[in-house]
Amino acid sequence: MLRNLLLAAVAATATAVHAADPSPIVTYSKKAKFEDVRDDLRLAIEGKGLVIDYQSYVNRMLERTGKDVGSARKLYVDVQAFVFCSAALSRKTMEADTANAALCPYSIAVYATAAEPDKVHVAYRRPWRPDGSGASKAALKEVEALLDRIAREAIGLRK
Repeated sequence: MLRNLLLAAVAATATAVHAADPSPIVTYSKKAKFEDVRDDLRLAIEGKGLVIDYQSYVNRMLERTGKDVGSARKLYVDVQAFVFCSAALSRKTMEADTANAALCPYSIAVYATAAEPDKVHVAYRRPWRPDGSGASKAALKEVEALLDRIAREAIGLRK
């Protein structure tokens, strides 16, 4: 009984935190050169002992396919995404709920828009499942904390 009350309290707290900030995407920005922030993001990820599995060149794809989909509008100066994982956190999230495999690997994007070319943004998706167990939500909160530390470090912010 006490265990169920405790789990319900944890779930309610986690729901309240995410209800207060419902955005599924967290973004930090600063005036800088795209290449500098991109390199800082790479260093922030690797500095945590993580391996970048893939670097996605999103802007190249948009430019290459724009005409094919009927839009040649330039959205970005550049946008790239780094895909990586944490063996320890991934195992923890998947041991809590095997469906959390859908939230791995993690991705953080860095971009500068055509409208504001000297402002660089670092963004990530919150790894959030409102239907998850208390253990799953706790593990995913750890993943989000890692993503947030990396994004803040890349942009030069301290928590």
